[in-house]
Amino acid sequence: MQVTEIAIIGASGYAGGELIRFVDQHPAMEAVYLGAHSQAGKTLREVHPNLRGGDRVLGALDGAPDVDLAFLALPHGASAEPAMALLARGTKVVDLGSDFRLDSAARYREAYGSDHPFPAELGAWGYGIPELFPIAGRDRVAAPGCYPTSAVLALAPLLEAGLVDPTGIVVDSISGVSGAGRDAVSFGAMDESVHAYKVTVHRHRPEMEQALGHGSTVVFTPHLAPMQRGILTTVYADSDATAVELNEALAKVYDAAPFVEVIDQPPQTRWVVGSNRCLVAAYRDDRTGKAVVLSALDNLVKGAAGQAVQCANVMLGLDETAGLPEDGWMP
Repeated sequence: MQVTEIAIIGASGYAGGELIRFVDQHPAMEAVYLGAHSQAGKTLREVHPNLRGGDRVLGALDGAPDVDLAFLALPHGASAEPAMALLARGTKVVDLGSDFRLDSAARYREAYGSDHPFPAELGAWGYGIPELFPIAGRDRVAAPGCYPTSAVLALAPLLEAGLVDPTGIVVDSISGVSGAGRDAVSFGAMDESVHAYKVTVHRHRPEMEQALGHGSTVVFTPHLAPMQRGILTTVYADSDATAVELNEALAKVYDAAPFVEVIDQPPQTRWVVGSNRCLVAAYRDDRTGKAVVLSALDNLVKGAAGQAVQCANVMLGLDETAGLPEDGWMP
């Protein structure tokens, strides 16, 4: 089997560590370069002691050799320059960051409050939810955020089927603290507490509206909960459809999808943590005429590194499930 040479840029973060884990167990990929910023020069063991191959040394962000495909797991605003340099060398790119997810300069400015350094690239990147968007054969894919992934997987098939009203959609998401980054939140700040943040102004709201299409308008409220990993999203939308019709529409789209499963009970994050799965369930509140759709996924796997590897598999014509865990951790 031909092996695809991989560079992982941003290897020292949580998502970077998960990328290393998945590529190391992938039957057709080999991580030949691990790049980092402040951790450059350290061994993998010093940064990710949970991973094998700990003698590997992290190089500079811009030190990657010629490879077949590069994953960029960098903070917002840090992906654009290296991505364009890699593409110019003929390297395929999967960007886990937010630099190329949006489709227009206006939408980017709305979300991030600044102008994009390569506005002509906006709209040129595949949007990396393989269950819903075509990315096969692409040389550049923008992997979506974990919150948009959870909301879009729950709602997009229902909008496409005309079963829910696209206006006034409410998305409430609860995330584990790993979603805030490796050093962002202390245990003491989170223990015994759940809190909302960036109410009405979170930058993922424009991304959700773009990915959902159909003129959707979304009210999005994210919350952090005292757990390490996982996202539970609850979506509310006006609907005349029955619960059976809602779940049948979801199943029609996802029956052949290896990583998305429609279930008949409210999903829990503990069922998906450690896996690339997303569990979805739909209900209807007859009293208010609302569809209530829930989804659960691991923010670092299906919401980040796992979905990025899934995208790379599709881009390269490999088995979509290669190298990816399909079972969650219990207890």
